[in-house]
Amino acid sequence: MSVDFSKNAKERPEPYNAEVMGTIPDWLQGTLVRNGPGIFSVGETSYDHWCDGMSFMNSFSIKNCKVTHRSRFLRSDTYNSNMASNRIVVSEMGTMAYPDPSKNFLFKAITFLNHTVPDFTDNAASNIIKYGNDYYATSETNYIRKIDPFTLETLDKVDYMKFLPVNLVSSHPHYDREGNVYNVGTSIAEKAKTKYIFFKIPAVTEKEKGKNVPPLKKVEVICTVPCHSLLSPCYYHSFGMTENYIIFIEQPFKLDILRMATAYMRGVNWASCMKFFPEESTLIHLIEKKTGKKVEMKYHTGAMVVYHHVNAYEDDGHVVLDVIAYDDTSLYEMFYLSRLKKDISFQSNGYTKPNYRRFVLPVRSDKGIAVGENMVTLKYTTATAVKQKEGKLECQAEVLCEGFELPRINYDFNGKKHQFIYGNIVEESVLSTQVAKFDTETKKMVYWSEENCWPSEPVFVPRPNAESEDDGVLLIAVINCIPGQSGFLLILDGKTFKEVARAYVNTELHRDMHGFFIPHTN
Repeated sequence: MSVDFSKNAKERPEPYNAEVMGTIPDWLQGTLVRNGPGIFSVGETSYDHWCDGMSFMNSFSIKNCKVTHRSRFLRSDTYNSNMASNRIVVSEMGTMAYPDPSKNFLFKAITFLNHTVPDFTDNAASNIIKYGNDYYATSETNYIRKIDPFTLETLDKVDYMKFLPVNLVSSHPHYDREGNVYNVGTSIAEKAKTKYIFFKIPAVTEKEKGKNVPPLKKVEVICTVPCHSLLSPCYYHSFGMTENYIIFIEQPFKLDILRMATAYMRGVNWASCMKFFPEESTLIHLIEKKTGKKVEMKYHTGAMVVYHHVNAYEDDGHVVLDVIAYDDTSLYEMFYLSRLKKDISFQSNGYTKPNYRRFVLPVRSDKGIAVGENMVTLKYTTATAVKQKEGKLECQAEVLCEGFELPRINYDFNGKKHQFIYGNIVEESVLSTQVAKFDTETKKMVYWSEENCWPSEPVFVPRPNAESEDDGVLLIAVINCIPGQSGFLLILDGKTFKEVARAYVNTELHRDMHGFFIPHTN
């Protein structure tokens, strides 16, 4: 079984009625939109890294027990420029684009200037997010692209910089029950300061319904946290949130801004300007959502790299933080296309697989607590937070399981105590052939896999009036490598993890990153 991950996708913008096997629950009504790289070569040029590929979106609309599929490339400025030139002319994180040798000196000089003070790509190929009533394709730059999630048409280009001084922004915001959205961005050397900006986009009010007001126009800054180093902000892909707190991990995986400014001239990509410092500790920031104030306690742990947060919640004077963590940066390195064409198993390459770590952060005062004492009093975890000195705790995580990635929960439990996690198994390889359900209480795992199939990240959809946390279904896009057979949307029961139905879409699906489910309203 093999998949060519550098193969360009083919779009199918017109809706196709999928062939359904099994019975789709009649309560399941909505659209799953998935996003990821889909074009890896243009003309004679190719991207070096899988994540650099141009955005390719798929939608699976479920209505009256039927499934309709369509797919489209995001018509970003990056896409239009590359296609017009018939070569890659816009640089991405892992691929530096250089002008056609036939271009004149002035063109080359302008290109050089654009890379010294980079204007990042709008190739939003990482996720789908919702601000207000609008949906956007996003990556991690200051540009997002508004889309129609049902037709997959590309709409407005939105620049965060017009509303907030942020150069980089997380592609995993959080949504509360009132419809407010929370996110974090990095402001690089703005007024001689580099800082992390935490912001909120308020929910749409009754007065605003039906009006075309850009959601970011109402953005509110919750707080700013200065970077430890002026020109070396840390990399992050997501963050945590509870009812009362935002949790931000400042990890020793850093972007060197000065090296980035000279990368084009030195003939290297921007990703080479990111460096992991294993000798440094990781700092966990706890921020009060309502006041924007940082909790005075300083939480430290060993060096690690976190891409995905699982969930966070409050329990008896503690914040419990669950993440998927790595001991190095090998995950990104594994996705260079030259490596994906080779053996990509962890064993053969000597890379560390991730583990699911639970940190516990005591929020109460440490006055009267002796140095060396563990301040965690929760009985169901072995995680510790040992006092080092006044106001500083050294945190040690409990490892719940290993080889688990792309975690998703029942989002109704976001910020609350959860029991079940759904995700992909990466025990043997970064390219998963299994999805699983993990029980954090029993530590048991149940799996789904099928020969010659590559499943995407599972997205949980709760049943209306659900009676338990796992009462719902999982939606999974599956690449099918069997000759003559198409990809399909797989629907699994959230409780039993057994197949409920599948919908063959009569086209080739491609590996993607993340997805967003939009319930249909009457």
